[in-house]
Amino acid sequence: MNRLVAAVSSVASVGALLIVPSTPAQAAAGEVVVFSTEFQRLDTYRNPEGCNKLPVAAHVLLNQSSSEVVVHADPFCLTPGVPVEPGFGSHVPAGSGAFSVNR
Repeated sequence: MNRLVAAVSSVASVGALLIVPSTPAQAAAGEVVVFSTEFQRLDTYRNPEGCNKLPVAAHVLLNQSSSEVVVHADPFCLTPGVPVEPGFGSHVPAGSGAFSVNR
């Protein structure tokens, strides 16, 4: 009987966690600017949110937003990445993939 109560309690707890809505992702206020080459215009991401694919030739990322951004090695932001605090920048290897907003 104790096992049945424990099992029902566990299922109910998991069900309650699934029902609780997660907070929606919010955009970072400001800009993330990416420099690629001297022959290209800067890529500017205004109020970025979610996962943003970097240009193939990306060389430097400047975080001028209000939130930390994370540079990922893949274009889907699935791998661990390098955090870049607001007001800081980072070199990014060509073909780095993407950056995401860390709220």
